[in-house]
Amino acid sequence: MDVTPPYRGRVAPSPTGYLHLGHARTFLTAQERCRAAGGTLILRVEDIDTTRCKLEFRRALYEDLRWMGIEWEEGPDCGGPYSPYLQSERIPLYREALRELHRRGFIYPCRCSRQDVLNALSAPHSGEEEPPYPGTCRPAPGAVLPEIREGEDVHWRFRVPEGEELTFHDLAHGPQHATAGADFGDFVVWRRDDVPAYQLAVVVDDAAMKITEVVRGSDLLLSTFRQLLLYRALGLEAPAFYHAPLVLDPETGERLAKRHAALSLRQLRAMGADPALLIGE
Repeated sequence: MDVTPPYRGRVAPSPTGYLHLGHARTFLTAQERCRAAGGTLILRVEDIDTTRCKLEFRRALYEDLRWMGIEWEEGPDCGGPYSPYLQSERIPLYREALRELHRRGFIYPCRCSRQDVLNALSAPHSGEEEPPYPGTCRPAPGAVLPEIREGEDVHWRFRVPEGEELTFHDLAHGPQHATAGADFGDFVVWRRDDVPAYQLAVVVDDAAMKITEVVRGSDLLLSTFRQLLLYRALGLEAPAFYHAPLVLDPETGERLAKRHAALSLRQLRAMGADPALLIGE
């Protein structure tokens, strides 16, 4: 008897700018893998960062995804059994997960800014990856945690098991390995501006929506280890992962970002581009 759960995939754009070719390639890969498995594709809009997310970008992403031929069975515009599909409407779920991590002793309050962390490092750090946390606010093992107070000006950090060797098998890149405390440090799960961090929100949502495979860009490979620790800490089953290759800027060789306006789907669509040609079909 086959007890494998039905395939559920997702595309999860953030409306902080117009989608570009890199997003399209990853989302199309997600759709292709979902269709090949006879599964259900979910659209989830990750709009919890209210300072950067805009309604105009959210409206645009629906149009641009459809222009690229991406179709979904559940989402903010069509509903589904695991609604709401806007992260901004799911804050109570993230708060409950935060309280659960607190009850289990996995998190602690931290007043360090990113600049404080950078200043404490013995070597310079560059790039988008979060620098390893030096442990400035980390309490001693077994210390009593203060209560969570909404609106308090602190981050809440997840205490990683230092020295633990972590592994997972990526369906695109094969075996992956990282050492907690060396390749990444204690990470923020709730920001001091009273917003859940990406790492916590995505774990809560993927588990609640019963996602069986996460397809996303390979720039998030290291983040997967953080998320696997959260799945374990919350007693949740982790999905499979497929990290798709990134689309690079042909001039600089850097990965595409939303600042590359000339390669946005919005601009390419306005220029009359053929979406089938853009994705190499």
